[in-house]
Amino acid sequence: MSTPAGFDDLIHPATRLSVVALLAATEWADFAFVRDSLSLSDSALSKQLHTLEAAGYLETHKEGGGRNRRTKVRLTDRGRTAFEGHVAALQAIVDSAAPKAGTAPQRPHVQAAR
Repeated sequence: MSTPAGFDDLIHPATRLSVVALLAATEWADFAFVRDSLSLSDSALSKQLHTLEAAGYLETHKEGGGRNRRTKVRLTDRGRTAFEGHVAALQAIVDSAAPKAGTAPQRPHVQAAR
């Protein structure tokens, strides 16, 4: 099976996919909200955000200063389009593996060890 159109290797790793999926549901999100929602460390989230930002998939905005500095992140239009394409590609993979209507799923025959 070939990889369906829209499959995005950059988004596919579980942590990045989780970040992008969370951001797809909102306009802007606080760094701390994303970190806590996904149970990531600051450094792990920062690394993933940097990778996505370098690809043009997200934008960051810093407000305030010192201890009151807050970082907000959001998907760009490019990131949102990439996420939607990736989700469609994953759905195509799932759909192609699903049994066709009216046919029983094939189960491999396994013989018990004696």
